[in-house]
Amino acid sequence: MPRLLPTLLLPLALTACDGVRRAVAVPAHFTSHQICSAVFVGGLDADTFFAQGVAPQMRPGDALTRYEVDRAKGTVTAHFAGLVKSTAVYEGPAGCRVLTAEDPPPRPRVTLPPPAPPLLPAIAGPAVVTPTDPALTAALDRAFAEPDGAARRWTKAVVILREGKVVAERYAPGVGVDTPLIGWSMTKSVTNALIGILVRRGELTVDQRLEVPAWDHDVRRDITVDSLLRMTSGLDFGQSLTADWTSMADPTTQMVYARADMAAMVEAAPAKAASGQAWTYSNGNTLLLSRLIKQRTGGGGADVLAFAHRELFDPLGMEHATLELDATGTPIGSSHMWATARDWARFGQLFLDDGVVGGRRLLPEGWVDYSARLTPGSEDFGYGAGFWTNRAGPDADKGGAAARRVRAGMPADSFMARGNQGQSIVIIPSTRLVIVRLGMSYLPEGDILALERLVADAVAAFK
Repeated sequence: MPRLLPTLLLPLALTACDGVRRAVAVPAHFTSHQICSAVFVGGLDADTFFAQGVAPQMRPGDALTRYEVDRAKGTVTAHFAGLVKSTAVYEGPAGCRVLTAEDPPPRPRVTLPPPAPPLLPAIAGPAVVTPTDPALTAALDRAFAEPDGAARRWTKAVVILREGKVVAERYAPGVGVDTPLIGWSMTKSVTNALIGILVRRGELTVDQRLEVPAWDHDVRRDITVDSLLRMTSGLDFGQSLTADWTSMADPTTQMVYARADMAAMVEAAPAKAASGQAWTYSNGNTLLLSRLIKQRTGGGGADVLAFAHRELFDPLGMEHATLELDATGTPIGSSHMWATARDWARFGQLFLDDGVVGGRRLLPEGWVDYSARLTPGSEDFGYGAGFWTNRAGPDADKGGAAARRVRAGMPADSFMARGNQGQSIVIIPSTRLVIVRLGMSYLPEGDILALERLVADAVAAFK
């Protein structure tokens, strides 16, 4: 199959429509971006990251992909099948960005003001916290054990937080307490928090419509902040539940890896349903929210990053958070934030504490329950507003994903930030636990069964 790909793709790349040309370019853009971020943001080994974090998602196209890292220039260049060349550049606090022909003039590198002292007390000392409870040790052993068969788990980090303190953690070789790792769609939950901060400040409401002139005369004019958070906008813009080589043709993938202005691509999408009437999990919804955040915080990439650090990352003591931007300065709020496992745990603690840190309310009162409330139409998956949820409510006896996860050992009040390859922050108010799992899993649903077992093990240890 790999040998046939150049023959099949060459005529498409030369003669097909823009969408197909973008699809052919996705493997090279995906490789350059992800390797750039892994090396320059995460400090990871490029070859190991490609083998574990990139190649399995591209097969069979991985055999046709080559890349070079230029540390002096801060760039990664990737080639796919001799057809496409892609370069991604490291831009400091803004992470990495793929350079495309559509890019605006080069922008100055973002600089951030010195961080303010954190409001969240330290969650651990500098050393890795080895659990003293044999039950937690066994839980970590199971989380890092590789299953029988070809599919790999590749767990990179697990952190268990109890009452705001790390009680157990473990890291894979090459990863430590200060190693940023990609959150993938856990970034959507960060976007939720930034929206919540704007709501608390009185600059947004969840029921307000987006101000998009192109939508004024059709059903899209009724799209609200709430419908975007809940994935019920009705926009016909693909889906973001799967990530493999077939995703090249999906508009959500092309948006992230082959467009300079990502939100503009979503804005142009037609409606397939009225706002609030149908649930479809799509990165496009979150990119529109990301642009809205940028617009309400100054209109530029430097403005939105300063806002995110000042209002969210700094108060929580998230010292290694990198929220990446597209070429227009809009955060890639659907999928591209890097942070350490402890940073992700600090973020989860904010939602465990009802949006309050150090006595200061960051999120509006009621925002956490709003975020964890099940969205009608998502019962087969269990989605809230920027978070996945196990709060099935009155439908608990009707099955669905939330009910299944509860039967597997996740408490009924728990909810989660979740991302591709099994990135997870599980927030459990009833037991005051936050559980973070990061890695590169290729088991079904990002190894959801192992996550359920990890959560059940941790909950049992504290009963």
